[in-house]
Amino acid sequence: MSDTISKDESLSGWINGFIGVLLFSGSMPATKLAVMEMSPIFVTIARAAIAGILALSVLMIYKEKRPEKKQIFPLLLVSVGCVVGFPLLSALALQYLTSAHSIVFLGMLPLATAVFGVFRGGERPHPVFWFFSVIGSLLVIGYAVSQGISASPIGDILMLIAVILCGMGYAEGAKLSKTLGGWQVISWALVLALPVMIPLFFIYFPDHIETVSFKGWFGMAYISLFSMFIGFIFWYKGLAQGGIATVGQLQLLQPFFGLGLAAYFLHEQVSVGMLGVTVGVILCVAGTKKFAK
Repeated sequence: MSDTISKDESLSGWINGFIGVLLFSGSMPATKLAVMEMSPIFVTIARAAIAGILALSVLMIYKEKRPEKKQIFPLLLVSVGCVVGFPLLSALALQYLTSAHSIVFLGMLPLATAVFGVFRGGERPHPVFWFFSVIGSLLVIGYAVSQGISASPIGDILMLIAVILCGMGYAEGAKLSKTLGGWQVISWALVLALPVMIPLFFIYFPDHIETVSFKGWFGMAYISLFSMFIGFIFWYKGLAQGGIATVGQLQLLQPFFGLGLAAYFLHEQVSVGMLGVTVGVILCVAGTKKFAK
C-alpha cells in the first residue's frame, strides 16, 4: 500500500499527522486537570457525549450519508478503542500516576499503531523501519525510567491496555478514512457511542458540579473538543494519506510535547535530559519515514 502513496500525499499526510499530534499532546495534562475535580468515569462519558453531539451536528449540516454495513464493525472498533477504551483507562490511570508518567506510555503507541497497521491495514514496512520504531520507543521509555518515576502497577497496567486499544482504534480509523473520510470516521464512531453515553451522562452527573474550578472545566473542554474530535480530523487524514505505520511514528514526539505542557500547566518536573532524548526521537522518526516502504 505504501508504494502507491505519492510524494505530495506523503507530505500532506505528515503535515496533517503532525497537527494531530500537537493537538493530542495536551490530552493527558488536560485529562489530569479534569480528573482532579471530577470522576474519571464522568470525564470519559462527558467528553464522548459532548464530542458526539458536535459530531452529529456536523454530519447533519453536511448531510453525510450513513456508513455501509461493512463499515459498522470497524467503526465500532474505533469507538471501543478511541472513544471509550483509551479515554476511560487513561483517566482511571491518572488516579495513580502523574500526567508526566502516563505520557511516557504514549511512546509505545507508534509501535502499537504500526502493528495493527500491518494486521488490519495490510501495510508491510521495511525491516529497518521496525528497528527505528523500537529504538524510538525505548528512548522514550528509557527517559522515563531515568527520571526515577515511582511505580504504580495498577496505573501502569491501565495505561498499557489503553495504549493497545488506542493503537487498534487508530489503525482501524485510518483504514476506514480512505473510503469514508477522516472527519466522517471519528464523527460516526462518536455517534455510535451516543445512545450509551447520553443516559450515562445524567446517571454519573456530579452532585457538586458547582465546585469545579475553571481549570477543571478547561481540561474537560479541551479533551472534548480537541482530543476527542478536532485532533482526529487531522490525525486520521494524515494516517490515510501517508500510511498508518509511517505517519504513526510522529506519535513518538507526543510525549515530549505533553511533558512540556505538564511542566508548564501542572508544574510537574521534567528533566533537561529531555532535549537530548527528543533529538534522538526525531532522528528515529526520520528513519522510520525513510524506510517505511
